[in-house]
Amino acid sequence: MQTKARGSQDDIFRDLPIPTALRMMVFPAVISQLIVLIYNMADTFFVGQTNNPYMVAATSLILPVFNISLCLAGLAGSGGGTLISRLLGRSEEEEARRVSVFSLWLGIAIAAVFALGIGMFMEPVLKLLGAGENTYQYARQYAFCVIVVGGVPTVLSNLLATLIRSIGRSRQASTGIILGGLLNIALDPLFMFVLLPDGYEVLGAGIATCLSNCIALLYFLVVVLRMGRGSIIAFSPKIGMPRRGNVLAVFAVGIPSAVTTFLFDLDYVIIDKLMVSYHDLALAAIGIVLKIERFPLNVGVGICQGMMPLVAYNYSAGNRKRTEDTIRLSRTLGLVIAAISILLYELFAVQFANIFISDPQTVELASQFLRVRVLATPLMFLSFFTVYLFQAFGRGRISLFLGATRWLVLNIPMLFLLNAIFGMFGIVWSQVMADALNVAISFYVYWKYRPRIGALENGRV
Repeated sequence: MQTKARGSQDDIFRDLPIPTALRMMVFPAVISQLIVLIYNMADTFFVGQTNNPYMVAATSLILPVFNISLCLAGLAGSGGGTLISRLLGRSEEEEARRVSVFSLWLGIAIAAVFALGIGMFMEPVLKLLGAGENTYQYARQYAFCVIVVGGVPTVLSNLLATLIRSIGRSRQASTGIILGGLLNIALDPLFMFVLLPDGYEVLGAGIATCLSNCIALLYFLVVVLRMGRGSIIAFSPKIGMPRRGNVLAVFAVGIPSAVTTFLFDLDYVIIDKLMVSYHDLALAAIGIVLKIERFPLNVGVGICQGMMPLVAYNYSAGNRKRTEDTIRLSRTLGLVIAAISILLYELFAVQFANIFISDPQTVELASQFLRVRVLATPLMFLSFFTVYLFQAFGRGRISLFLGATRWLVLNIPMLFLLNAIFGMFGIVWSQVMADALNVAISFYVYWKYRPRIGALENGRV
């Protein structure tokens, strides 16, 4: 069984034509990303059916914190997953197995500490996020379910998906994410409108999300167990610790990945804080828009997730042509998706907003916001595409520089600057302005360091 799985992995990473290999890795990852988005949006959709903007605003406030819990999976997952792919490219399977064990236990420990911290300091955290008297109780209910109780299952299921994808099993990785998402969509109306009384719809949405992530985790555990003892992905600490250099390599890529994701979500938190200073309808509108705009962005993330193991493996194996062909095709695909999204959102902004809430004032405001924010889609894709590339190469410092520059130097300062000058719509335009500058910086950095892609061909790691 192990030999067969290994051959299948080599077929995908090393032998299949790039379009075929990329399709096998990217398509399941994109579908799972869309399902993740849909189930995140499902909470907003079903809560929106109450026509209570305060409930919608409360779930929007918690979304960035929920996403921060996912970035914890990225610390262990991106760092460990890309390293595992690179180790397999160098035929170091036993070391890859030790890295998987280390990454899994690292993710569990960090997730448990985060969930405990949110539980202990719930009130100050929610007030910091901007929860007021109309939204606080709803936000507390939702945060308790999806972060305090559901934090570890959420992180571990996403971490396992990343590690399983890193060995070429994109379909199994995506199936678990899709399972959790579909369950969440099915359980939302059951808990919100059938099992719990009126006024507890947000609590019902939180319970549904928590339960669906727990079931997804069970699926991944079964997948790992069925791989057998010889699997690259393992839990047993008896396998031993990876080499010190590889432990550092996990953090070298994982920390920049987590920091970049954290800054992305911090940007959302700041947007919410700035919007709530105008009125709750503005907060509800931007909360809807930040979800709608994630469709093309999540497709882009799926493309990057499918691309990363292919790039990491072939880069480590010294196959420069296969590495560059994968990069080129992935980038083109992402830009085509971004162009289609601009067309659809500009034409049907009102209809998309109406999916989530029927309040006419909120719909009008959300449609105006969406038509502006969607213009940044290709710029955002190119920005995080470059960060993913350097993570695949194991160049954590460069990916950290690009992520920190994007958020700390450009996006977040631009939010405050344009808000001060142009008010509410300045907040909405900030993404386009900041990412236009960031793409120029990303292209320069990629051009400058691109000759190093072939380093392994000359025997350098």
